[in-house]
Amino acid sequence: MLPFDEVLMRLKDILSAEVGERRVLDKDVAEALGIAPAYFAVLKKRESVPLEQIADFCAERKISINWLLYDQAPKSLEESTEKFATIRYFRQINASAGNGALNREECYEKILIDEELVNILGGRRHLKYIDALEVKGDSMEPLLQDGDLVAVDRSRCEPKEGGIYVLRIGEELFIKRLDREGGNGEWVCTSLNSAYSPVSVDRSELHIVGEAVAVMRKES
Repeated sequence: MLPFDEVLMRLKDILSAEVGERRVLDKDVAEALGIAPAYFAVLKKRESVPLEQIADFCAERKISINWLLYDQAPKSLEESTEKFATIRYFRQINASAGNGALNREECYEKILIDEELVNILGGRRHLKYIDALEVKGDSMEPLLQDGDLVAVDRSRCEPKEGGIYVLRIGEELFIKRLDREGGNGEWVCTSLNSAYSPVSVDRSELHIVGEAVAVMRKES
């Protein structure tokens, strides 16, 4: 992705065409993105590009977000960005084991996903239930690898035999396959890597954050 300053310059160029000869300032960009000027100044200092607001900015003007963020020239600079959407990504919480929960509003950011993945995840209206976590460790290999991003559907909180779920047991998060153990109400948390032993958990102690419904593998 282009550096923050380059993205800012392109945003100002777009707004210059709208306002005429008047000089476009940072506060004008902040207003166009729907961001408070003081917060925009913080983003600029951190060189943190506000992806969700830029996606809306581009969609409203039918400007290619690929051009704005990546300098990728599409066949037409009026390529609609309606094929993009965003989901929450909890960078500081991993999906193998870690502290925290997915309702901590201060620790997530937005990531862009394309229309193909939107459809896999149930459509745009369903994205409010989708969060992304990073996989840590090798306990779920070969299905999930260290560093993968896994999409978690928080609307799917009832266990199904053989489903892959993000679980909170005590203060820790795990991603495991759930298998039923007999008829005594216990479930087995199974790692796909045979080097890890399964763990039996009573249903009353098992909090399901959501079901893993898609994997976004980082390119090596």
